[in-house]
Amino acid sequence: MDQRAYPPVPEQVYLFGTCLIDMFVPEAGVDAVFLLQQAGLRVHYPQQQSCCGQPAYSSGNPQQAREVARAQLDLFAQPWPVVVPSGSCAGMMRHHWPALFADEPEWHAKALALAERVFELTEFYLHVLQQPLPQPRNSNSIPAEHLALHTSCAARREMGTRLHGVEVLNRLPGIALKEHVRESECCGFGGTFSLKHPDISGAMVQDKLAAIRATGFGDERQRGGDAGIPVSKIITLTGLATLVLAPFGAFSLNLSAITAAMCMGPEAHPDKAR
Repeated sequence: MDQRAYPPVPEQVYLFGTCLIDMFVPEAGVDAVFLLQQAGLRVHYPQQQSCCGQPAYSSGNPQQAREVARAQLDLFAQPWPVVVPSGSCAGMMRHHWPALFADEPEWHAKALALAERVFELTEFYLHVLQQPLPQPRNSNSIPAEHLALHTSCAARREMGTRLHGVEVLNRLPGIALKEHVRESECCGFGGTFSLKHPDISGAMVQDKLAAIRATGFGDERQRGGDAGIPVSKIITLTGLATLVLAPFGAFSLNLSAITAAMCMGPEAHPDKAR
């Protein structure tokens, strides 16, 4: 991950929603818009946007990835930050789009200019907006939730999502983060790797799960404890979804599911629908 200087708080931003969120979890995109609007920003969502090109790029088809990226570049013409609620998609746009157009000076300049404005959502919230995280009422009465963190290896390297994720979790009251020895290792999906080498991929998953269990991660907390949050079912279902969708860039659904489960408790909002 490269070091970067953060801009002052803007009045307007673009949201690049990613094809994954658009097709499979649109509520996550709506939540991202709500979060940015709560910070006082006007959010622009170009309707013609589609995909960052990562599926083609990670499958060894740079020409197809270049044409997908080309179709996006002129959609974000204003000098506003481009906020992306996916670390791997943000990494593709920030680090790989300029390389795709290395032999096309005009498009290379556009890709470089846009890359400097691309921010992963958590990074943007923490370091550009510098928003304090909301403190729930009567936080001392909230039973501790024990969480084990898995960070996407691609997003971890390129966008520093582990640093941002740990910082957010450590700021939240009632959260006990359980570190495990394989937290930095790949989960075994790796795009099309899991389809081409299922036995190796499965072994990597088992190693990851064994390391998490070794932390003493309790079954009661995994079930959601007294709050009744179906964390284990969410993690199981999103784990299966990630396996199927990995070739299309879906690397971070499990972390999103854990975050969503945390937000379902009464300390987040008395109305469960919110």
